[in-house]
Amino acid sequence: MLQLSPLIMDAGLTWGTAVAKVVAENAIRLEDVENRVNLFVYDEIFEGKRLSETINQHHINSKYLPYVKLPENLVAFTDLVESAKYADIIVFAIPSKHIIDFCKTLLGKIKPSALAVSLIKGFLPTEGGMELISHTITKYLKVPCAVLVGVNLASEIVANKFCEATLGCRDTKQTRILKEIFKGPSLRIVVVDDVDCVEVCGLLKNIMAFGTGLLDGLDCNENIRSALIRLGLLEMMHFIDIFFPGSKLGTFFESSGLSDLITVCYGSRNRRIAEAYIRTDYTIEQLEGFQYLP
Repeated sequence: MLQLSPLIMDAGLTWGTAVAKVVAENAIRLEDVENRVNLFVYDEIFEGKRLSETINQHHINSKYLPYVKLPENLVAFTDLVESAKYADIIVFAIPSKHIIDFCKTLLGKIKPSALAVSLIKGFLPTEGGMELISHTITKYLKVPCAVLVGVNLASEIVANKFCEATLGCRDTKQTRILKEIFKGPSLRIVVVDDVDCVEVCGLLKNIMAFGTGLLDGLDCNENIRSALIRLGLLEMMHFIDIFFPGSKLGTFFESSGLSDLITVCYGSRNRRIAEAYIRTDYTIEQLEGFQYLP
């Protein structure tokens, strides 16, 4: 039986907790998956209680998803190695700046046959330029890494509103089980083998979202926003064609591409931060630190 181990870390990862909820519910449903799903969280105190204890005793992530009841088979761990050492599938949903430290901690302490799945958006800087998160995970952990990206706001996933996501996975033997553990009652998963394109789209769309937020702050009209989204998609395609040649045109029209681009340009935190930057006197750094934007 497969053991699942989503890794969740801190505030920006309400999305990670939402996915962990979906995975835990699916683990009960699937016969070839172990019921218990391990969830790594930092050993932090919130409102006088350890967050891990609140999750395990009351089945609520009181800091990041306080209004959502979590499945009882979702078990919080504060020991990273303990949470992942027996896992067949390890799902990473942590800030990109911590991924190398996580991988170094786990190296040699997980199953050599394990499969990683990255929910992380972004590049990592290297001496030669930039590196995809999935490539970093594979390089440090010596295991293959799939990527999950799409139109999936955490609040809508847990409310069972329709969402969709694209799963980039090169290993066709793993696609069935990965699709089964991530799909939800209203969460549609489409699997493609164009992993790099899926991952890069997940990053570049946030740049376009920031641009639309600047336009909103300047009270520009809808035609300008639409033009930015159209031109932004063309720029994304051009960028990927240069730096990740061989990507498929159809991937840009999956959830991870055009659909996610439109969603973030209308409803994401990146868009709201950019608009608030124009309309207020706060710096970008200050706005990023606010849980609720002014």
